[in-house]
Amino acid sequence: MLKSERWILPEGISETLSPEAMAIELNRRSLLDMFYSWGYDLVDPPVIDFYDSLLTGTGHDLELMTFTLTDQMSGRMLGIRADMTPQVARIDAHHIKHDHPTRYCYIGKVLKTRLEDFSQTRSPIQMGAEIYGHPNYQSDIEIIELLVKTLDIAGIKDITLDFGHVSIFRTLAESASLDKDEEEQLFDAIQRKSVSEMQDQFDELKLPQELVNKFLVLVKLHGDQDILEYARSLFQEESILAALDDLQAVARHMEKRLPDVNLFFDLAELRGFNYHTGMVFSAYIPGHGQAVAQGGRYDGIGKTFGRSRSATGFSTDLGHLVSLSGINKDLEKKLNSQAIFVPCVDEFDEFLEKEINKLRSSGERVVRELTGQSLDLTEMGCNRRLLKDGDDWIIVDL
Repeated sequence: MLKSERWILPEGISETLSPEAMAIELNRRSLLDMFYSWGYDLVDPPVIDFYDSLLTGTGHDLELMTFTLTDQMSGRMLGIRADMTPQVARIDAHHIKHDHPTRYCYIGKVLKTRLEDFSQTRSPIQMGAEIYGHPNYQSDIEIIELLVKTLDIAGIKDITLDFGHVSIFRTLAESASLDKDEEEQLFDAIQRKSVSEMQDQFDELKLPQELVNKFLVLVKLHGDQDILEYARSLFQEESILAALDDLQAVARHMEKRLPDVNLFFDLAELRGFNYHTGMVFSAYIPGHGQAVAQGGRYDGIGKTFGRSRSATGFSTDLGHLVSLSGINKDLEKKLNSQAIFVPCVDEFDEFLEKEINKLRSSGERVVRELTGQSLDLTEMGCNRRLLKDGDDWIIVDL
C-alpha cells in the first residue's frame, strides 16, 4: 500500500466521528439504564473466542461470517465474534447455578467477514437482551416490549412487527421425512415464495397431496392477525396449533400494551430456521427494506456447554439506529453547545480552578488554552471566554 493510501479503511469498515459518535454513546447510556430498570444484568463477552464456541447453537449459520486465526499459545483455532448470543449462552450455562429465569443485556462491536443484506458495515454495534430459563410466550412478550422500548429510546418510530413461527415449517418437514438437503432446498424456495420450485420438488419427492397442499398454503398465510384464525382451520397438527396459540396470545397482548405498533404475521417467515426453535419477530420502519431489530426463541442453545435452558431474545445495531433516527433536538442542542475558552495563566489561580470545576460540573464544555497554540476560538468551538475581574473570573461572549 502506498503511503498516500494508508488512510483508506477496509471495505465495510468505518470510523465514527462526533457528533454521531457522541449520539451513539448517549443512546448507549440511556438504553443500558433502561435495561437495568427492567432487571437485566449487563454482560461483556470477549471479542475473541475459541472458534467452535462462537458457532455453538447457531446451526453454523455464522460459520461464513466469522473471521478466524490461530492462537499462538494453544494452537487452537480462534474466531472474532460475529454474534454475541452463543457467548451469552455459555455464560448462562457455565456461571449461573440457579434455575429461575435470568435476564442479560449486552452491547459491543462484532465483526463479520462480509456485508449482510444492505448493511453498510461489517462491524456493527450489537445491542441486545435475552431471557434464559422461561419456556413460554410470556418471556417472548417481555422481550418484544423491550425491543419496542429500545427502538423508541433510539428515536425509531412507526414500527411494524413481523411475526413468524419456525415450528410450523419444521412440523411439516418432519411429516414429509425430508433429509437435510431436501429440507434446505424447500426452505430456500419457501423463503423466496417460489411456488414453481416448491412444486417441482414435491413432484420429485412424491409427497402425499394433502401434505403438499399444506406446504403450498404457507406462502399465502401472511397478513394481520385474522390470518392466524384462518390458519387454524387448515392444520390439525398439535404442535402447529400450539404455535398459533402463542402467536395469537402475543397479538392480543400487543394490541393492549402497544396499540401504536403495527402487527404483521407471515407463517412462511423462517429467518434463522437452523437457529431458532419457536416464535421469530422482526421490526421494520417505513422506507427501509431491512429489519432494524430482530429476535426470537432459541431453546436449548446452551446444551453444548452443559446446560440446556429455554431462551428468547432480540438484537439490533445501535449505530444503525442512530443513523436512521438522526440526532434528536435535545441531543443536538447538547452536542452543539458552544464551549467556554479559558486563557493560559502563568501561575496557579485557585479562583479560576474553582470556576472551571463549577462550569464543568454544571454541564458546560470548557476548553483551556495550551501554551503557544494558535487562537482561532471559532475553530475551537468556543463562543464565550473567561476574563479575570479582580479576584473573580466572569464569562463574556466573544
